[in-house]
Amino acid sequence: MVEVAVLLSVGRHPASGRPRRAPLDAQALELALQLVESGHAARVHALHAGDPANPALRDYLGMGLDRLEVLDLPPGVDPVPALVARLRELAPTLVLAGAVAEGGEDSGMVPYLMARSLERPIVPDVVALELSGDGADLTQALPRGRRRLVGAGLPLVATLHGSAPAARQSAFARARRGSIDTLPADGVGDAFLEDCAARPWRARPRLMGARRGGTALDRLKAATETRAGQGRLMVQPSPEDAASAIYECLIEQGMIR
Repeated sequence: MVEVAVLLSVGRHPASGRPRRAPLDAQALELALQLVESGHAARVHALHAGDPANPALRDYLGMGLDRLEVLDLPPGVDPVPALVARLRELAPTLVLAGAVAEGGEDSGMVPYLMARSLERPIVPDVVALELSGDGADLTQALPRGRRRLVGAGLPLVATLHGSAPAARQSAFARARRGSIDTLPADGVGDAFLEDCAARPWRARPRLMGARRGGTALDRLKAATETRAGQGRLMVQPSPEDAASAIYECLIEQGMIR
């Protein structure tokens, strides 16, 4: 039986911003646990690079892990060299990870960089996996809901697609019983992140729709000229008059019919 390593990152809730388990990484852990429960895998190595005190890591333990290894790295440090060094020590047959994280650069390049460093093939967007002998049969997600069967030899790296089976719920008691083992690790600063500035996300302003049709000259005049007499100055209008004027303007602009 094979040994499976799962790369786990800390996600971020889109509304509250609180740290949580990353959904795709949790799906990767779900697939690894299913391989163990079905008898196709002997052991799961759960790896995280970052802050071992992050409370979101307990959510992964609550899925059924006995222990989780954390490579202690400060913020802003590239986790790839430390993860590659640890994976070389463990030498797992199969490495699973989510296709993209919910924090940091969100580039989704970590699995590819590790596959290149470990000199292993990588199969992206996997939704199902079956181990057979010295190979694996993977179901890969394609655009428009299509699926493709892919055969690959072991060892390999695979990333999980959002259509993969959902992760099981995290049990509070299991989360408290599981242990987090902190391992020292060396890392170098990420030059790209050092040059980035983080700021809250806000929606982009939407452009008002322009009238279409007519000649190019008509459209240019409509976009550039100031028409005299088109506006109406209302000084302290009543609510009814103001609402009526706004309604007429929206009809004139073609925004409502």
